[in-house]
Amino acid sequence: MASVNSGFESVGENPLKTAKRVVVKIGSALLVDAASGQLRLDWLKSLALDICAQKKQGRDVVVVSSGSIALGRRVLGLAEGVLPLEQAQAAAAVGQIRLARAYEEILAPYDIKTAQVLLTLDDSANRRRYLNSRATFEALLGYGVVPIVNENDTVATDEIRFGDNDRLAAQVASMAGADVLVLLSDVDGFYSANPKTDPDARKFETVSEITPELEAMAGDAGTAAAKGGMKTKLMAAKTAMQAGCAMAIMEGNQLEPLGALQSGAPSSWFLAATNPKAARKQWIAGMKPRGTVVVDAGAAQALQSGKSLLSAGVLSVQGKFDRGDPVRIVDLNNIEYGRGLIGYSSSEAVAIAGRKSSEIAEVLGHTGRAALVHRDDMVT
Repeated sequence: MASVNSGFESVGENPLKTAKRVVVKIGSALLVDAASGQLRLDWLKSLALDICAQKKQGRDVVVVSSGSIALGRRVLGLAEGVLPLEQAQAAAAVGQIRLARAYEEILAPYDIKTAQVLLTLDDSANRRRYLNSRATFEALLGYGVVPIVNENDTVATDEIRFGDNDRLAAQVASMAGADVLVLLSDVDGFYSANPKTDPDARKFETVSEITPELEAMAGDAGTAAAKGGMKTKLMAAKTAMQAGCAMAIMEGNQLEPLGALQSGAPSSWFLAATNPKAARKQWIAGMKPRGTVVVDAGAAQALQSGKSLLSAGVLSVQGKFDRGDPVRIVDLNNIEYGRGLIGYSSSEAVAIAGRKSSEIAEVLGHTGRAALVHRDDMVT
């Protein structure tokens, strides 16, 4: 199969070695002991060492962590087995506090600050909420914080029904502009069949394209044909690769798994054809503009220098659009200088056109963003 390689000989260096931003997804089974319902502190402390080591190498780290329901159900004395929705949501609300506190406590000795971020898949599907979430990640990571992300199980039912954060982790990787996504699993990679039951199962070391043949090997999510949740992992890999993010599947029960992966531990890598920044630019460039922003010569020159578009340089606004919609940026001669996702609705953009950033709050009655279109959300 042309899309599958036996190792990094033909595709270059281990992606984790050159990554600047890493998202690691951790399942409940790694965090919570099934028998006692308590946190596996030895493993969690090793993860803290792992995160510290990655940050010392100059990498941002985001953790997508399950475990709130597993922790909360014991506190509430709920029975084993599948919980009714309302009980699962209650358990998540109780457990999430303990989960966040555990991460805070294990990372504090290394002077690493943490933040709790609760998301639903809607936060990536709705463009306005996506931009808000993306801006939050950028701000947190800019301060050196390690965001601890989980599905907002108290209001969302998707993870509770399917018990999997793989897709959420891929959305977070895309949202945060990560180079690498690591899924810590109970197997050390992607196989042609379930390695626990089929001795002839073949492991794929590197994958550069997800083909129908690979999808068939994974089976269907939620059915007996699904092999260790591999269907959802392939869905996650598709999302990550489209965002220019490489994804690894590895066995996560070992101590300091990220360090092990960087050193060449057994895994399967799904390799992106581009990088996160280029992938995002391609995505924006392919969107149909909902409006036009006309700018003066000074703003046009600033855009050509790679700067953001500020409201002060706007002469007029055309069309009707919402915050997060794509717009064209042109001068008075209709020469296009870029396209981007705008930070304000059309009515707000009209109100602040030509105004300094310091005047936005007074004009709109609330604090706004400094840039009308940020350079990270723009193709020029």
